[in-house]
Formats: sequence, structure tokens, C-alpha cells
Amino acid sequence: MGKGLEIDFDTADRITLSSLKDHRKYLSKELEDYFKKDRWLHTDDVIRNADLIKALELIISYYGGTND
Repeated sequence: MGKGLEIDFDTADRITLSSLKDHRKYLSKELEDYFKKDRWLHTDDVIRNADLIKALELIISYYGGTND
């Protein structure tokens, strides 16, 4: 059985960083729509999204990304 796909660490970090930024963008958009009154979110989801965004910002900075 072959090893499969192998990528270097820099590529893996860029893929991870891109995924984390996409997830943060999605959560931010959900909150933005909620505060504009265009979307309903359960109170627990609003709190969880805000907490996740903060955590993602920490992880993104660890991988060398910016929180723009």
C-alpha cells in the first residue's frame, strides 16, 4: 500500500490557515447578519460564535496569519 499524498509543512500550514480564516469569516458573517436583524440565531449560538471567533483569532495568529 502506498503512502498516499505527501505535502510539506509550509503547505499544510497554509491549508490550515486558509480553512481557519474561512471558518472565522463564516461565523463573523452569521453574527453580522444577526445584528442587522436579517437572520435569527439562538442566544447560545450568538455567544458560541463570538467565543469561537476569539479562539480562531488566537489560532490564526499562531499559524502566522493576520486577523483582518
